[in-house]
Amino acid sequence: MSAAITQFIQVGKGEQERRIAVRHDQRADTGVLWLSGFKSDMLGTKAEVVSEWAAQKGLSCTRMDYSGHGESGGAFTEGTISKWLEEVLAVFTEFCKGPTIVIGSSMGGWMALLLAKALIERKTETSGFLAGMVLIAPAPDFTEELMWKQEFTDEIKQEIMEIGRFERPSEYDDSPYIITRDLIEDGRNNLLLGSTVETGCKTIILQGQHDESVPWDHALRLVEAMASDDVILTLIKDGDHRLSRPEDLTRLTKALDELTEGPSDS
Repeated sequence: MSAAITQFIQVGKGEQERRIAVRHDQRADTGVLWLSGFKSDMLGTKAEVVSEWAAQKGLSCTRMDYSGHGESGGAFTEGTISKWLEEVLAVFTEFCKGPTIVIGSSMGGWMALLLAKALIERKTETSGFLAGMVLIAPAPDFTEELMWKQEFTDEIKQEIMEIGRFERPSEYDDSPYIITRDLIEDGRNNLLLGSTVETGCKTIILQGQHDESVPWDHALRLVEAMASDDVILTLIKDGDHRLSRPEDLTRLTKALDELTEGPSDS
């Protein structure tokens, strides 16, 4: 487990204010930022491996929990892509002061790509910048492309629109995920795959071909959208969505090793 002590920052104003949990190990200007998946937190297996890898390399490591996740405040059912992105931007601005490699898992991949977009558009002023990106089973646009268009029946769609929520069974948790109308509708304001996706940095994508949550052809769509970026896609034939087996974790650290050959303060 990481030695970092959990600290909290406030994001949002008034009734929208959220208490966001962050674990930050400051070692150098160069560092990594871990972004978890939907309903996941910063203490998962892959996040811990990233933290240990950063310690071995003498790099800073920042992890966070979105509102409604892990140690952060707020209700999960009040979360939206825009709110979680606001939190990511706040954490990046506060803690990432130099070249930063962002690692995004599943929904965290969407967050990472939206962070890159915001930095390119300079929606927030920060001394930190992206020096590389590792996306693990990235799920950009999942609320629309994977849930609304592929998974949800007409009955489920009607329930979401009329009642405002749907209890979606989870294979990773005993309790269901609550999918709200706000989440679906806000997701449409943050879609990426319909146009060119830019990160401004080298990106390595790790994708399992036995992933039942994010099909591997979703990663192919992302690569096609990232036409102007330096992208490496590794398809893992027997890999599932979590990619948390020892061999998968080795692939993750090797990807980080590859990206750290280049980052500099210049």
